[in-house]
Amino acid sequence: MREFDYSKLARQKWDGEIVSYIAKINECKGREDLYSREKPVELERLTTIAKIQSVEASNRIEGIVTTSTRIKQLMEEKVAPLTRDEKEIIGYRDVLKTIHESFEYIPIKPSYILQMHRDLLKHTDKSFGGQYKNTQNYINEIKPDGSVLTRFTPLKPYETENAIIAICESYTRTIEQELVDPLLLIPTFICDFLCIHPFNDGNGRLSRLLTLLLLYKNGFSVGKYISIEKMIEKTKDEYYATLHQADKGWHSEENDSTPFIKYMLQIILACYREFEERVSMINEQGYKSTVYDVVKKYVTGSIGKFTAAEVIRACPIGGRTAILDSLKKLSAEQIIVKKGSGRATFYIRYDAIK
Repeated sequence: MREFDYSKLARQKWDGEIVSYIAKINECKGREDLYSREKPVELERLTTIAKIQSVEASNRIEGIVTTSTRIKQLMEEKVAPLTRDEKEIIGYRDVLKTIHESFEYIPIKPSYILQMHRDLLKHTDKSFGGQYKNTQNYINEIKPDGSVLTRFTPLKPYETENAIIAICESYTRTIEQELVDPLLLIPTFICDFLCIHPFNDGNGRLSRLLTLLLLYKNGFSVGKYISIEKMIEKTKDEYYATLHQADKGWHSEENDSTPFIKYMLQIILACYREFEERVSMINEQGYKSTVYDVVKKYVTGSIGKFTAAEVIRACPIGGRTAILDSLKKLSAEQIIVKKGSGRATFYIRYDAIK
């Protein structure tokens, strides 16, 4: 079995693009800390939206779906799950909640990873939650003609436990000794976790929960306000492509995780930039910004069609009724134009049709 020594990352030379991403993310982190102290109430709405989007997006990547209405109801714990997919979804909800509320008390140890996997699957009828895989799994690609190609063969079941112990110990040791920037170490750990593929099911979803946990533990809390999982879902093809590049030669320790590291840094930076765009809606006129002001700023900066639901998700202050009233007022002022009816309703800027 291959060895895991993350201290080697300290001796590796990184290209200018990666160095630049790390510098920009750390700059954003400093501003995030300031925003979170100054505007905790305003940012709470972003937190609620991000949780819903994270649960929905991470499960949808794996083909686990339900309606947006049901997602919201399940997140609010107002309804019981009705389908197999919804049982998977509330497991993710529960682990995400644990990470949001208690990340400081979740060490990177195998026993805790097993507990998170147990909780991820506890509402399903699967009996292997919290247990390492007992059969060989494969990472396959389905071709257009329906044929299946095995892209990567993870570690064998009997190798799995020792490998998870090894990556956890190496990660903890490297972090404690401050040998490697966490923004390099976190994607490398996640890449190895996925190559080990330690469970019969739930590896992808747990890897994204672990990503959020590791970022939180290292002071990068942007995932609290902007869904990292949704950003990954938007670039799902690139996500899988960079993982495929990074796993070549993995068993013989000849792989290069740089493509996946670069991809994850891009995702994190994109989340920070979106966070700052959302905060700017609050900041532009200080605490006296009205719901109308925030909605107007969003719609006048939008290109193409947008729906009321998109405006509600994007605007960090105000309730649904106030936002809908603002859209009605903006329509009357001929700043936007309402098109369609019922569920097909959308808006465009008035100046787009002149």
